[in-house]
Amino acid sequence: MSASYTWVGWNRQKKIYDAVVASGVALYLATFITLGRLLFRPPHELSDEILLLRALGTCAIVMLHIVLSIGPLARLDRRFLPLLYNRRHLGVATFLVAASHAVASLLQYHGFGNVNPLVSLLASNTNYLSLTAFPFEILGLLALVILFLMAATSHDFWLRNLSPRAWKSLHMLVYACYALVVMHVALGALQSERSIVYPVLLGAGIVLVGSLHLMAGALETTRDTRAPAPPTGTNEFIDICSIDDIPEKRARNVCLKGRERIAVFKYDGQVSAVSSVCEHQGGPLAEGKIIDGCITCPWHGYQYLPASGRSPPPFTEKINTYRVTIRGRRILLDPNPLPKGTPVEPARFQPALEGARP
Repeated sequence: MSASYTWVGWNRQKKIYDAVVASGVALYLATFITLGRLLFRPPHELSDEILLLRALGTCAIVMLHIVLSIGPLARLDRRFLPLLYNRRHLGVATFLVAASHAVASLLQYHGFGNVNPLVSLLASNTNYLSLTAFPFEILGLLALVILFLMAATSHDFWLRNLSPRAWKSLHMLVYACYALVVMHVALGALQSERSIVYPVLLGAGIVLVGSLHLMAGALETTRDTRAPAPPTGTNEFIDICSIDDIPEKRARNVCLKGRERIAVFKYDGQVSAVSSVCEHQGGPLAEGKIIDGCITCPWHGYQYLPASGRSPPPFTEKINTYRVTIRGRRILLDPNPLPKGTPVEPARFQPALEGARP
């Protein structure tokens, strides 16, 4: 998060992430084309152009599956959070690969006539009532339009000016895009494919994405269902956990029935508690970490001062804060939220001695 807009907020992690993505795409394309030449021998060989089309198309589908899997994976295992931090970069890369497939296909099949290739694509097949002869290219085109809109609005400028609600609604179209891609493949390439490899792989991808989302949803539901009821009185503290249960500059996510989730952070010999819901897009602050003294949301990098719940100037976002105290090495929390942006003195503790029992 920064006070001014830049094209890309480059840092070392993003550079490594993008280098891995670019290298992965190049390796996938090279491997696909090489194996295609080895497997399809005369008289059934495929031209280099067709191999490239298939390589780009399947690569885009694989990348889309990864994009859709990152969110639930990060819910299920915190080790996937670094992938979540830079998911927008992967989404833009997915659009670029899909666009390359679309342009190459358009030129290959519609680029040698007297009619504009795009007009030829839209007008050459109008069998919309046929299942086997359905113009599947239109489905791919619609999916590409959605990917373009998402890639074009991935920058913080659009996120801010469209409003978080509108921006999130737009980017939820990724699921519509996924459905269009599946139908594009099922009504297109799979109609003429005799091998069961492609249908099995596509089906496995659908099952994987669906299963991960169901598992993540079940986990969140279980957490809410098993959450204890908050105390009925005011100024009543509840025992959360030991200081030693929370990693340095990380948080414990506290769930109470009917209440907003609370993030209890440990940092620099102090403990502070704030709402776990980011004001920006409802991101899970408890899954973030403290960077440069600020709680940093894992979704889009919005930051808050742990002792006040206020974003550092010139930003104005505020979240609820909570009172905490420490007895022995146990953290006690008053689950009643204070008004947004209310400063609260952090609870302080002495770090445990090396090798001592907590």
